[in-house]
Amino acid sequence: MLTRDPTYLGMIAAVSGAALSVRLAESIASGLSVFKGQTYKVGQVGSFVRVPQGYQDLFGVVSEVGANAVPENLEPVEDTGRWMKVELVGEVIGGTFERGVSQYPNIGDSVHLAVEEHLRKLYEIRGQGHIVIGTLASAESITANVAINELVTRHSAVLGSTGSGKSTTIASLLRSITTSGPDSEGYPNARILLLDLHGEYSMPLADVAQVFSVEPQYGEERLFIPFWALDSDDLLDFLTGGLEGNSETAFTDKIYQLKLTSHGSQTFPGVDSESITVDTPLPFSLKRLWYDLIDFELVTFEGVDRDEPTLQQIGDADTLTPPTYKPHAMGAAGPFLNPRAVGIQRPLNLLRSRLLDRRYNFLLRPGPWEPDLCGKPTRDLDDLLAGWLGGRKPITILDLSGIPSIVLERLVGSILKIVYEALFWSREKTEGGSKRPLLIVMEEAHRYLSDGLDGTATEVVQRIVKEGRKYGVGAMVVSQRPSEVNETILSQCGTFFALRLANPSDRARVQGTLPDGLVGLLDVLPVLRTGEAIVTGEAAKLPMRCRVTFPAKEHRPRSEDPDVSSTWGMAKREEGYERVVASWRAQSPLAVAKDLRIQRVPVEDDSVAE
Repeated sequence: MLTRDPTYLGMIAAVSGAALSVRLAESIASGLSVFKGQTYKVGQVGSFVRVPQGYQDLFGVVSEVGANAVPENLEPVEDTGRWMKVELVGEVIGGTFERGVSQYPNIGDSVHLAVEEHLRKLYEIRGQGHIVIGTLASAESITANVAINELVTRHSAVLGSTGSGKSTTIASLLRSITTSGPDSEGYPNARILLLDLHGEYSMPLADVAQVFSVEPQYGEERLFIPFWALDSDDLLDFLTGGLEGNSETAFTDKIYQLKLTSHGSQTFPGVDSESITVDTPLPFSLKRLWYDLIDFELVTFEGVDRDEPTLQQIGDADTLTPPTYKPHAMGAAGPFLNPRAVGIQRPLNLLRSRLLDRRYNFLLRPGPWEPDLCGKPTRDLDDLLAGWLGGRKPITILDLSGIPSIVLERLVGSILKIVYEALFWSREKTEGGSKRPLLIVMEEAHRYLSDGLDGTATEVVQRIVKEGRKYGVGAMVVSQRPSEVNETILSQCGTFFALRLANPSDRARVQGTLPDGLVGLLDVLPVLRTGEAIVTGEAAKLPMRCRVTFPAKEHRPRSEDPDVSSTWGMAKREEGYERVVASWRAQSPLAVAKDLRIQRVPVEDDSVAE
């Protein structure tokens, strides 16, 4: 077929459902086409083509290209030269693009290159309800947009290998949401909670985020997680190493009793005494729990009826000093052991050691949320939620980098449960998720949401991705190993930002999210540039390959690779490893070996002006 149209690519040779086999014209043997001064590459996987059909145009995505062969499962054609396989995605009628196809093309219909003016029709989004994340890789003058409603309510996943630009992409996405730009207005009243496991987002997002950290720096607030807001099973499993039978009953009965007493003395709004359970988030004293149980285990008796305690020293619950009793003796003279003791001294000793371990102060001694021995804290959960969810800035960062890894999974699950339960039960309130939705961004998700873990974190996130949409809670799962993330969670994500992925199992997990005909689009994942992503799903109008707009250097996460050549090329200098040991022992990167206190004295200017 002879034509002077510079956008002409070839003719349709076969139609199989939404898949087309296109025989490329000899005129584009070079693989390049020039139109209005712009050069377009022909046959690029992921690029768009146009099939004119009278008053409407069909558009498709190139999913496969080849020569001297025919695409698999398609009927052979006479010309076995260069061909490409196209998957139809939608049509333009009256200048408006719509997904789906109402009229299929015929064999022999011409196929044309989709140039910039056509791409604008495909990707153009007018009005509020979208954010600009970058530009199309094939046409950098066209912005790449995603719909904010679907991004939040239908959940999303950002997946990419180490060094693919994943952290910077997250920072860019969050900035696009919260700040205005030339192509979008931004959402200053957004509500985003970011779980930061490496402490890399605190500085770059400081202007739009409030940071809570176990080791707070200037401008940050200290992170506290009240232990009494956790489920009793998770709390006791951490405090005692796991309990069964009568041992578990002894602890749970005592916690229940302490919560009842706490409510009786303070009368919390909305709480009915008869509805209180061991998991009701009411404050109680862990020190009182330990002291009362250890006292019951250690007590010895004497006397004719063996009912007179042999107390020698009363001990102190506040300093975790146990009471002292006369040691029991053999024979009829006594003292005698408590016959009702359960035998839980070992878990009680572990509980005491946890309370004395200052690494867990953020949880077991949560500052103003730590109850006194009567179960009364200085501040209640409303202040905690106001800081996490109702701060003056649209993003709240919980910096979990200072938390021991042994409790990370359990702690993340507890944080998510506190937040989700609060928004679930307040769904009729203006502060609830339905009236003001929340986006939870979970960095390094494979560490606490893997297939091999069935803890609280996995349970809560599965609940969020399954039913969070109805209550205004959205999830964004971020991981460098998608093959290790719980399959149920990943399958519920409606939008995917796939950056460079080299591992075959990781790519296979992402490819499973696309229809069979478009799987070929993800074959380019191993060769994507840093910061380049393939965006698919409900928040994207069409699958697109885009370059994410990186924020300014000072607003990028601290995740760059060390500069080996420059640091190793420096001259050798004196080093002191006492600081290394001090940080190791203190479990804090900010610890010092020598506390140098500088006394500052104001200086008066005695000079006389001439």
